[in-house]
Amino acid sequence: MQTDTRNKLAILRIGTRKSALALWQAEFVRALLLQHSPGANIELVPMVTQGDRRLEVALSEIGGKGLFTKELEQALLEGRIDLAVHSMKDVTSFLPDGLHIGAVLERADARDAFVSNLYPGLDAMPPGALVGTSSLRRQSQIRHAWPHLRVVGLRGNVDSRLARLKDDGTQRLDAVILAAAGLMRLGLEGRITRLLTLSESLPSAGQGAIGIECRADDITVNDHVSRLNHEPTSRCVGAERAMNAMLEGGCQVPIGGYADIAGDVLRLRGLVGDPDGGQIVRAQSEGPPKQFLEIGRAVARDLLAGGASLILKQLAQRHV
Repeated sequence: MQTDTRNKLAILRIGTRKSALALWQAEFVRALLLQHSPGANIELVPMVTQGDRRLEVALSEIGGKGLFTKELEQALLEGRIDLAVHSMKDVTSFLPDGLHIGAVLERADARDAFVSNLYPGLDAMPPGALVGTSSLRRQSQIRHAWPHLRVVGLRGNVDSRLARLKDDGTQRLDAVILAAAGLMRLGLEGRITRLLTLSESLPSAGQGAIGIECRADDITVNDHVSRLNHEPTSRCVGAERAMNAMLEGGCQVPIGGYADIAGDVLRLRGLVGDPDGGQIVRAQSEGPPKQFLEIGRAVARDLLAGGASLILKQLAQRHV
């Protein structure tokens, strides 16, 4: 039974994490909604997720992507908020019953950014130089292409990660790798030393895209939110997520996926690697944008057939 809330939108509550980047994204969505509904009363409801509390532990060790969304999704299901704003790369492949992604905004730059006070790029770094990054996906690709570098895990908000470059202690990092979109949204694009190419570091599924999650049966909220959907981005991210879902990928598995549309063709590139970078399997497929789900699943099948199934099996055994 659908819930018609047309008479209950005196206040529209947006759930968001409390980090500077999450708040920027929520404010951005709020501004877009106000463009379509100038008289609406829209408030932000900042929340702390488990992923924000456990900054001392790698995501791959404590459960992965859902750690950034679970509290927000629970608030949605309980009616404490009307929608939640996420970075799509943090959204799990399968959502709780009753919730869906009502809109995906036009994607910003999806690439990874190399940031260093010392070196112009990864190729210029000497043996043993320290590179910090939060994701197994980036770690795998860097270790594969630059095996002479030392790659270490790095968590925290954007500012705290950048601050590690300035530390004169023994843990000083020579470079960090971050999502370019996050730096740009926070006005920190000047800190980017170099944008990594897709062949150097294939992004995470959904990277650079903002998604709005809401209750599937909330007619009025869905009507407001759907106006913000950017169809090409939605299809590209949909292809990436379809690939991820078939691979059952989360933060415990180094998986990359990026789709783009040129003319009437959607192309998806995907990869699966092992964390130590010893092996990386790549695949790609293309077709009409309307067939984004089929394209995502085709890439997943090709990855599995090309050796990813063995990598995934071995990683699953490590986490038993």
